Amino acid sequence: MTILLLAGSPSAPSRSTRLLHHVGDKLAALGHRYSKLDVRDLPGQALIRADFNDPEIKAALARVEEASAVVVATPVYKAAYSGALKAFLDLLPQFGLTNKLVLPLATGGSQSHMLALDYALRPVLSSLNPKHVLPSIYATEAQVVWSDQDGLVLDAPIIARVQEGVEQLSSSLIALHKTAPGEFTDVPFSQIRCSV
Repeated sequence: MTILLLAGSPSAPSRSTRLLHHVGDKLAALGHRYSKLDVRDLPGQALIRADFNDPEIKAALARVEEASAVVVATPVYKAAYSGALKAFLDLLPQFGLTNKLVLPLATGGSQSHMLALDYALRPVLSSLNPKHVLPSIYATEAQVVWSDQDGLVLDAPIIARVQEGVEQLSSSLIALHKTAPGEFTDVPFSQIRCSV
C-alpha cells in the first residue's frame, strides 16, 4: 500500500510542492509509505511529445500504476492547473487511476483561483477512473509561507484542512486495503478453527 506524491509544479522551489511534502510527512506519521515524483524532473521533450518509449517516462508511469493512492499537487496559473501536470496526466492510460484514491492539492495567488480544482483538475482526474477523488485542498500564497528560519508555515485553516484530508486519505486507504479482492491477511493461529 504505497502513496505517490505527484508534484506538478514546473518550478523549484514551489509552494505547492512544499505543501505536498508536508502532506507526505503527515501521512508518514500515520504509518504510510510514500514516494515522490516531480513532473519537472522528467525529460521535457519526451513529456511534450508523449514518448512512451523514453525510460524515464516509462518508470514514472509504472510508479503511478503501482501506487494505491496519488496525492496530486499543482500551482494554479490563470485559472488552470500547470501545463507540466497536464502533459503528464495526458500520458496516463484511459483508466490510469483505476482503484486508486486521489487527493488533489493546489496553491494560487488568491481565493479566486480555488475553483480551478473543481472545474479543471477534478474532471481530468475523474476521467482516469479512480476509486475516489477526495475533497481538494486549496491554499493561497498567503496561507503557505516559507522562510529559511522557520521553514514551512501554514495558516490555521490550511493546517486543519490538511489534517482532515490526510485522515480521510488514511482511513480510505485502510478500508480499501481491507476490501481488496484476492488479498489475504495474516490470522493468528489461536483464531483458526478446525473441524474433523
